[in-house]
Amino acid sequence: MTAASLIPHTPGLTQLAQIIQLAVAPVFLLAGLGAFLNVCAGRLARIVDRIRKLEPRILDSRGEEHERMLREVRLLDRRSRIVSSAIFTTVLAALLISAVVILLFLAFLTGYRFGTAIALLFIAAMACTGLGFAIFLHETRLGIRAIQVRAHILDHQADDGD
Repeated sequence: MTAASLIPHTPGLTQLAQIIQLAVAPVFLLAGLGAFLNVCAGRLARIVDRIRKLEPRILDSRGEEHERMLREVRLLDRRSRIVSSAIFTTVLAALLISAVVILLFLAFLTGYRFGTAIALLFIAAMACTGLGFAIFLHETRLGIRAIQVRAHILDHQADDGD
C-alpha cells in the first residue's frame, strides 16, 4: 500500500467552492421566505390584536351591533387560521430547502449521490412556497372584503347627511 491510498477521501477546494455556489441560491430563497414569514407574523399579530380589542366590547353589546361584532370576530378567527396555515407551509418550505443545502454538502463530503433526493426536496419546497403564497393571497382577499363592507357603511352614512 502506498501512503496516498491511506489518506481518506478529501474533496478539493475547487469542488467545495462549486458546492457553496450551488448552495447560495437556496440560501437566498431562505432569506426571502424569512421576510415573507415576517409579513405573515405581523399580519397575524394585527388580527389577534383586533380580536382582543373586540372581545370585551362583544360582551357589552346588544342587538345589531352585537351581531356585527360577532361576524367580525368570526371572520378574524378564520383569517388567523388561514395566516397560520400560510406560516406553516412556508416554514415547511424553509425546512425542505435547509435539507437541500444539507444534502448538497453531505454529497460533497461523503461522495454519495443524493441528486434525486435533492431534486425531489427542492420540488416539494417550491410546492410549499407556492401554497404558502396562495394561502396568503386568499387571506388578504378576505381582509379586503371586510374593509369593503365598512366602506359601504360609510357611503350609507354619507347619503344620510345630504
